[in-house]
Parts: sequence; structure tokens; C-alpha cells
Amino acid sequence: MKFSSIKSALPVVIFCATINLAGAVDPDDWDTKPPEPTPTSKKCADGEAWDDQSKKCIKVDAAVFDDLDRFQAARELAYAGRFGSAAMALDAISDQNDTRVLTYRGFLARKSGDWQSAQSFYDRALSADPDNLSARSYLGMGLAERGDFGAARTQLAEIRSRGGRETWSERALLMTLRSGGAAFY
Repeated sequence: MKFSSIKSALPVVIFCATINLAGAVDPDDWDTKPPEPTPTSKKCADGEAWDDQSKKCIKVDAAVFDDLDRFQAARELAYAGRFGSAAMALDAISDQNDTRVLTYRGFLARKSGDWQSAQSFYDRALSADPDNLSARSYLGMGLAERGDFGAARTQLAEIRSRGGRETWSERALLMTLRSGGAAFY
């Protein structure tokens, strides 16, 4: 290949690399869309998660998993409605004060009908990280479920003002508000 051919292809290579980086999944960007179902929620028993390397379900507290793996399993299981299994994955996470853990503890409490505990978990998560869009969205959904639409709209405004436009957190809360308080998650 001639140097001129390489030189003319360079902008395409740089563009493709930029697209690839932009599309990369950031493990800290957990509140932008719902998780995709995997064998963890489709095949694994309670207290287990799918291990891609061994191609089998393994106890979620096994050393093969790190806290991010456990959190992702908890999130997926919670979205799949497997709340007990999601709680087991959260229990295996070393930092129980991580704002993601607090957010999902709130989610599980809200879904089980314990609004007081749910609100406490959401408040703790937001106290530690006011930009936690998922906590704001779930808090807003809970408020709307309870008929407090003004407070739910306040959470929607907070999500938007904190850079959450066009995120799953915004859309999920907006759907709940439009449905008259029937939360989807």
C-alpha cells in the first residue's frame, strides 16, 4: 500500500476509532438504559449469576465475580422481577453504602411495598450523590405511585437539570407520570 493511500485512509480510521470509543459501555454509566436480559436472569437459580468464562451459573458471592459483576447481576435480576435474587446479589457487594447499592435497595423495598424504607434508601443515595439519576427516577416513580405528582415532577426536573435528558431515568419517570402513577419499574 502506498503512503498516499494510508494518508487518505487515516481520517476514516480515526473516525471509526472515535465511534468505537463513543459506543463503549462505561461500567459507571448504569442509569442510561435498562439492562439486557442474560443467562443470569433467564437460567440461573436464586443466588447465582452467569459466568461467561465457565459458561455456567455460579454462586454470586464466588471469587470469580467482582462487585461490578454483582451489581450488574442485581440490576438485571431486579428488572426481571426476581427481587429476592437481586437482594442476594446486593448482599454479596462489599460496599453496602455504594450509591448504586442504596438505589437498588430502595427499588426492592418500593417494589415490596415498604415505601418508608425505599424513601430512606433513596435519600441516602441522593445525599451521597445528588446526580444519581436512577435514584431520582425511582424516587419520583414511588412518589407518583403514592399520588404526589408535584414531588415526582420535581424529581423529573432535577433529572433534566443534572444532564439526564434522553436517559432511561427520564423516560421511565415520564412514562410513570403520563400513566397517572402506574410505575413501569
